[in-house]
Amino acid sequence: MNQITVTGMVLSAAPIGEYDKRIVILTRERGKISAFARGARRAGNALMGVTEPFAFGTFAIYEGRTSYTLMSASISNYFSELRQDMEGAYYGFYFMDLAGYYAREGNDETQLLGLLYQTLRALLNPHIPNRLVRCIYELKAVTVNGEGPQVFSCMACGRKEGPWRFSVRRGGFLCEDCGRLENGAGTILPSTVYTLQYIVSSPVEKLYTFVVKEEVLDELEKIVADYLEKYVDRHFKSLEILKMIVE
Repeated sequence: MNQITVTGMVLSAAPIGEYDKRIVILTRERGKISAFARGARRAGNALMGVTEPFAFGTFAIYEGRTSYTLMSASISNYFSELRQDMEGAYYGFYFMDLAGYYAREGNDETQLLGLLYQTLRALLNPHIPNRLVRCIYELKAVTVNGEGPQVFSCMACGRKEGPWRFSVRRGGFLCEDCGRLENGAGTILPSTVYTLQYIVSSPVEKLYTFVVKEEVLDELEKIVADYLEKYVDRHFKSLEILKMIVE
């Protein structure tokens, strides 16, 4: 076996046998991997705390023929504050589920891991509404995966100047002329246009640096929700629970 060290975050953990765990880690170097943590459910075991969801740090693992085994970990952030807030925790669970949906083993997931980490930090910032954090994360996650909307030119004619409408079916902006011919392409506020463009084009480190007016957030929520409904072919239990908590 070959021992390697990866940087990542524990997305989920499940019991195996009497004392072990199987954890899923989103790593920078190997993408999404599963690893066995021997004895992690035994009281006093060194792996007990480091194998909980949200744990971010470095993980020393053995790479076997068909599986990984966790040997040790050095955790730099447990995001323990989220565990004390039910709403924040379920936002976090949903964000990790969405990251797990997109991540693949063997991929370079540096950008997705960075997005998830910065998003969980944003949940702890009282100045940014959780609703906005969710919109930013969802839109950026689909963009990182190469499925984001076109928000800089018309999907039909290629025009690069607005005013704009948004078409979920087309997957992005339509100019006013083309938008009139597209059923369901609604007009959007200029501030919403700018917000969409900023999220899609900005580096992860600069995403959570702004707030928007309520009318813009309402419009942004609808656009992003409709877009994910069409282009993400999975329903998440964590999102269902989150909706029950916040609504």
